[in-house]
Amino acid sequence: MASTKIVVIGAGSLQFGLGTCGSIFNSKVLKDATVSLHDINAENLEYARDACQAKIDHDRLNFTLESTTDRKEALKGANFIINSIEVGPRFDWWELDKRIPWKYGSPQVFGENGGPGGMFHSLRVVPPILDICEDINKICPDATFINYSNPMHRILLSIKRKFPKLKTVGLCHEIAFAEYLLPKILKIPFEKMDLWCGGLNHMGAIIKANYKDTNEDLIPEIRQRGVKFLKRWRWSIPSRMLHPVGLTLYILENFGFLPYTNDSHYGEYIGWAKEVVNMQGIRSFYNLYRFFVNYSGTQIRKKIKRNNGHKLVKPDHERAIPIIEGILSDSNYHELSVNLPNKGIISNLPEDLVIECPAIINKSGVNGIPLGEYPEPLVDLLRDEVTVQDLVVKAILNNSRDYAVQALQADPNFPRKFLIDTFLDEMLELQKDWIKLE
Repeated sequence: MASTKIVVIGAGSLQFGLGTCGSIFNSKVLKDATVSLHDINAENLEYARDACQAKIDHDRLNFTLESTTDRKEALKGANFIINSIEVGPRFDWWELDKRIPWKYGSPQVFGENGGPGGMFHSLRVVPPILDICEDINKICPDATFINYSNPMHRILLSIKRKFPKLKTVGLCHEIAFAEYLLPKILKIPFEKMDLWCGGLNHMGAIIKANYKDTNEDLIPEIRQRGVKFLKRWRWSIPSRMLHPVGLTLYILENFGFLPYTNDSHYGEYIGWAKEVVNMQGIRSFYNLYRFFVNYSGTQIRKKIKRNNGHKLVKPDHERAIPIIEGILSDSNYHELSVNLPNKGIISNLPEDLVIECPAIINKSGVNGIPLGEYPEPLVDLLRDEVTVQDLVVKAILNNSRDYAVQALQADPNFPRKFLIDTFLDEMLELQKDWIKLE
């Protein structure tokens, strides 16, 4: 569609940028669209541009490619903006977000999205994303903003409160864990299952499941077979290296529902999670992920320099492009998992909240499917994080140390409340060039 313009923000993150463009270039619905690549890292942006232009030339595609470090220029005429930025150096900050809270007795297991580490991640990354949204609000207010950056629900709740009219959706690939795990548990092809999944980002569960051929309720089978399967599987190589499931098993066995994410994510929000998670698996997952990102980026740059960039621009497995296609073609299809403002989708959680849920995609946009009441007692785990999330977002939007203190007081991942001020002083001094709270 010649009238469609897609802006890729953070395109210099080469795995994300090239994968997103690969999906765009593979789309028949988006044929003839304009793709605008944007990043503040001019060198990496040039690598992305070279690879994408090589793909267009090699395959004789009719896409128009733009590339600029000027965000306002990139946003002119945009219909869709896909965002995946991070404040770098990413892994250096992540190490800080893990190590310093542990020094103060925090039992947090990962430090990316929840706990005191996740709070500081939020304090760093949300303000620049709000700056992006402010530009969108002025330049292309009717565009749809699709976010991949973490901490997902804190970013989106901040946007919801500051720019309530902006069309925003968050996407996370955690649901792919259910696609990987459920066929192993049930011995049923994934496409034969009807699933209703939801909760909070990185804290979601399969709350309803049916077998399409017979409409049989699969939840009892998931409970029975899933516990047995996970007790065996938790010591396997996938569990120890890629998908640690100690907490996943515990939640299924004791709460009756299967999380569709693994220990490193679901466990971030629970103060007692460290007692049951597979910490060896979490450490292995983090180390492998860090190695992959660094190694992959280096290899991509080498291949582009050797004029093989067109081979790297391949479709990814993310969902932004299918959603854009669904909106433009009014396809009315069912998307398994998106992040949206609640608006009664989960009736026993606050309206002023961003939740994860299934959705229908059509010309009106991304429309959450109501899930009704979230199961007790699982919803009580979510409510603890809802309180913390609310206070972290207030700290960001009000630039307020007082709200940051309240967030740590409410956070089960910071038990030594008498050390809150000392902890904040140290973290704020270490990050004074990025975060200033009053």
